[in-house]
Amino acid sequence: MQIALTIAGSDSGGGAGIQADLKTFHQFGVFGTTVITAVTAQNTLGVRGWEALSVPIVIQQLDALAEDLPPHALKSGMLGTAELVDAVADALVRLQLPNYVLDPVMVATSGDRLLQPDAEQHIARRLVPLATLVTPNLDEAGILAGHDVRSVDEMERAGRTLVKMGAQAALVKGGHLEAPEVVDVLVTRSGVRRFPHPKLPTNSTHGTGCTLSAAVTAGLALGRPLDQAVRDALDFVHRALVAAPGLGKGHGPLNHFVAATPASSG
Repeated sequence: MQIALTIAGSDSGGGAGIQADLKTFHQFGVFGTTVITAVTAQNTLGVRGWEALSVPIVIQQLDALAEDLPPHALKSGMLGTAELVDAVADALVRLQLPNYVLDPVMVATSGDRLLQPDAEQHIARRLVPLATLVTPNLDEAGILAGHDVRSVDEMERAGRTLVKMGAQAALVKGGHLEAPEVVDVLVTRSGVRRFPHPKLPTNSTHGTGCTLSAAVTAGLALGRPLDQAVRDALDFVHRALVAAPGLGKGHGPLNHFVAATPASSG
């Protein structure tokens, strides 16, 4: 069985973060391990508070896993502080872990900040160059690339900038586009691919970014080529949105019980 690791925060509401990642790993048939970076108090209505864990305990978690349960692929989500960003970057370089997916979590679906502002450029400078894939939404892409991202052409431009910054590839997510069609843009060193699909009329969008990056990570752990891992992940998230159970009074969770794309597909 392949191992996938998530370095992220805990979501008490169960729809995002560590909880969403483990549910997604399970559906793809990989064994999930975790490095918890922060604890959040949240539900579908918003984030009431959060605290980052200390740098030493975060690195001890990572070292323990690298020694005994080394991942075939890994992702990072909520890191919270500049100190944690730098510490995780140092550890990734030291441990040389493969297939790193960077989800540059900055703001929750509810609009609550999950990253201290001074940490944004640490992600750009330290983590982007280590990434097999970066998966920013429009706002995150704009912050990392240094320009507004509000159209598909600007998404492609931001993706090219992230690749120039050292990432092997960037998947700029178009869920916040002001258009009836959602377009996600994958930029690699060899070209650009656009993934269009209809925008779904749903409020159950909590954890979409976490789930997507976890699904890509699972695909990479299974040995799938990046393009296929991205395609399978987008398909999984789309079907999880369609089947969302409608829980909570705010931005509800996806349905992580939908079947993942089988390994023989595509």
